[in-house]
Amino acid sequence: MKRRKFSSEFKSKVALEALKGLKTLNEIAREYEVHPNQISTWKKQLPERLPQLFSEKPWSSSEHDREKEMLYQQIGQLQVELTWLKKKVNIINS
Repeated sequence: MKRRKFSSEFKSKVALEALKGLKTLNEIAREYEVHPNQISTWKKQLPERLPQLFSEKPWSSSEHDREKEMLYQQIGQLQVELTWLKKKVNIINS
């Protein structure tokens, strides 16, 4: 059986819903198709890790570098497309 991997956003969403206490763990487990024990683990981790949220910088340098690299890549792609389109327009207008 292959293990499922959950994103941090998904874990946060499920743990927060469990922490609110508006639904039982079994109801949440059925809704999100996750075992109740897993939800309990995430729920316990949430208050433990909450202080880190306010102690860390909003962007780590590696995250910032990845974002910057992705944006430079998008700019480069758009420049290539613009150059190609300008050539095509010149051919059509000639």
